[in-house]
Amino acid sequence: MFLKNKGVQLVFAICLGIIVLLLPRPEGTKFTITGDERDTAFQSISQHFTNISTERDIAKGVIKVEAINPAGPECSADFIEKRVAELNLSEIEVNYEDGLSPRAHRFLAVLVLLIFLFVAEPIPLEITAICIAVFLVIMQVATVKEAWAPYMHPVVVFIMCCLIFAISLDKAGITVRLGKFIVKKAGTSVTKFTFIIAMGLGISSAFMHDAAACAIGIVTMLPLMKAAGIEPHSKTAKFMMLSLPFACSCGGMGSLVGGGRCMVAAAFLKEFTGLEITFFDWIMYCFPAALLCVPVAVLIVYFVYRPNPKYKLPQFDEDSGPLTTLEKKTLIIIGISFAFWLTKGFHGIHYSVTGMLGVAALILTGVLKWEDIHKDLEWGTALFIFGGGISLGLAMGYSGAATYFASLFFPYIQGGGWLLLFAGVGIFGALVTNAMANVAAAALILPIVIPMAELEGVDHTVLALCLGTATSFAMLLVIGCPPNAIAYSYRQFKAVDLTRVGLVATPILLAILIAVAAVWWKILGLV
Repeated sequence: MFLKNKGVQLVFAICLGIIVLLLPRPEGTKFTITGDERDTAFQSISQHFTNISTERDIAKGVIKVEAINPAGPECSADFIEKRVAELNLSEIEVNYEDGLSPRAHRFLAVLVLLIFLFVAEPIPLEITAICIAVFLVIMQVATVKEAWAPYMHPVVVFIMCCLIFAISLDKAGITVRLGKFIVKKAGTSVTKFTFIIAMGLGISSAFMHDAAACAIGIVTMLPLMKAAGIEPHSKTAKFMMLSLPFACSCGGMGSLVGGGRCMVAAAFLKEFTGLEITFFDWIMYCFPAALLCVPVAVLIVYFVYRPNPKYKLPQFDEDSGPLTTLEKKTLIIIGISFAFWLTKGFHGIHYSVTGMLGVAALILTGVLKWEDIHKDLEWGTALFIFGGGISLGLAMGYSGAATYFASLFFPYIQGGGWLLLFAGVGIFGALVTNAMANVAAAALILPIVIPMAELEGVDHTVLALCLGTATSFAMLLVIGCPPNAIAYSYRQFKAVDLTRVGLVATPILLAILIAVAAVWWKILGLV
C-alpha cells in the first residue's frame, strides 16, 4: 500500500532521476569535429588526438578524432572546445562519438524519471506528457522552441485527422454496421469478435495507417463492450482494447504506407546509399512477417488477459439495410483521403494536409459539426501524449544520448554476419522506439548502422527493412506508438497493463521477424 501512494511514487521518480545525474559520466575517447574545413582545429589538438576519419566522414565534412592518451586531462571534449574558442572558430561544432556528453547525461536523468511516471502513472499521462517539455527545458537539454514545437508536429496533426475520421464513422453509424457484421460472423463470443476485428484491421493496417485502423476498431468495439456490461480495467476489457493496437502495429509493417517508420526507413536508405525500396518490394519482403505477427500478437494478449466467458455480445438479427446518404458521404470523403495518403509518393502532399482537407470536407458536407470534434476528440492524447513522445524522441537524438547507446550496443554484434547484425539492430530498434516515436527511431538509427553494414558486407536494404519492421514493436510504453496512445485514451486499461503484455510480446514477435528474414529473405535472394 505504501508503494502505491502517489506521493511516494513521485518522490521515488525524482530520486531515480537524481541518482542517474549523480552517476559518473563516461567521457569517451572519440569525438567528431564538424565545420573544420581547413583542419585548423584539428592541427591545434593533433598532439593529443589522432585523425580516424573515413572517406565517408570527409565527404560529409566531419573529422573524427581519437585520444592518444585517454587518461590525460587534455583528451576531452572540453579541451577541444577550449581550443576552438581560443581560435575564434565559432562555426565549428564538437560532439561526442563514444562518450556521454553532459547534455545527454541530463537527458538520461529526465528519461528515467519519465519512464517511471509513464509506467507507475501516479499522475495522469497527459500531465506527464506535458512535463516532458518542461523537464527538457529546465534541465537545459532543449531550448523552449525545441521542446514545445513537436507538440504540433505534422505527425500529431495527422493523428488528430485519424481520430476525427473515427468520430465521423461513429456518428454516421458505419461503426455500428461494421460491429453488427462482425457479430453475425462471431456470434455472441467476445473472443471470436475480438480476434476477427483485431486481425482484420491488423492486416488492413498494411494498406491504411495503423493509427486510423486502430481508431476505427475501437469506436466499433466500445458500444458493444458497454452493451455486454464489460467493466473497464477487467481482463476482458484489457484483452479487447490491447489486441487492437498490438495487431495494428504489427500489420503496419506490411507496406510502405502502413506506418511512417516504413517510409522514413526507405527514404533514408535512398538518401544515404542511393538504393530504393519500391512499394511492391516492401510488400514482398515484409507483408509475410505482418501476416504472421498479427495473429500471434492477438494470441499473446489473449493468454496474458484471458477474457471472462460470461460476457456475451448482443445479437443483431435484423438486416442493417442499404447505406444511408450520410454513410455514403462519410465513406467517400474518407476514401478520397486514404487515396491521397496512398499516393503521397506521386503528389508529395503531407498526410496532415490531405487529412485536414478531409476533416474540412466532413464539416462542410454536414457529416460532422465542430461541436462533435470538440466534444469527442481526446485532445489530451492527441496533442500532449503524441507530441510529448516526439519531443522526447528528438531530444534523444540531438542530446547525443542515442549515439551513446549505439556506441555501447553495436560493438557486441560486429563481425557476426548479417543475421546477428539484423537481430541486434532489430532488438535495439524495438527497445528505443518505446521511448521515442517509431518514425524518429528509424530515422535516428539507420544513419548509424549503414556504415556498419558496409563494414560487414551486408546489403543496406536489409537494415532499412529491419528498422521499418522492428520499430513496429513499440509495445512497452503507451507513448511508444500512436495505436497504443489511441487505445489508452479510452481509459479501459492502465499503462502498466500494456507494459505487462508488451514484455511477453516483444521478444516473441522479434523472434518471428528474425525467422522470416532468415528463411523468406534467403529464398528471395536478399541475403
